Amino acid sequence: MAAIALVATLAFSSCSKDDETVPAPVNEEELITTVTATYTPVGGGTAITLKYKDLDAEGANPPVITVSGTFEKNKTYNGLVTVLNESSNPVDDITLEIIEEGVDHQLFYQKTGTLNAFSYATAPSNFDKNGKPVGLQSVFTTTEAATGNLIITLRHEPNKSGANVSNGDITNASGATDFEVTFPISVSSL
Repeated sequence: MAAIALVATLAFSSCSKDDETVPAPVNEEELITTVTATYTPVGGGTAITLKYKDLDAEGANPPVITVSGTFEKNKTYNGLVTVLNESSNPVDDITLEIIEEGVDHQLFYQKTGTLNAFSYATAPSNFDKNGKPVGLQSVFTTTEAATGNLIITLRHEPNKSGANVSNGDITNASGATDFEVTFPISVSSL
């Protein structure tokens, strides 16, 4: 009988009106193993695929970074980024979560070397419900032969109203980095 009284006391004391705070839902970070950026030339031609794959995440094996070819000069390429967790079965397409939580995500495209700048595609699907870029789609226009790195960064909860953030400038974005991958790319002189 004493045990029942103790259980009843605990049950009633844990349900007080003073403690009606409901914890915020936890948005668990997804494991990102694969980032693919596919650049398709407008008007036809061979698509260029940039791929980062790290199936053991922070394990002992280094990531595998591949670039399928060289960009051609004087062309415009439409890019599309996909993000996966290939360590799960079935494979988890994190791209869908980025789209669903668009107000909390933004991709940035930084370049080094003599490469031209990358910009956001203007398709409505590339923007969140507030009209700010999510950035899964980009545009790369080449002019002359060039070399450098393309750095693709996904920020979680960036300050999308920060100076030039909507234009793709990561400087004032803040937020947490979900991933940052660097691809060596070149534009042919032919």
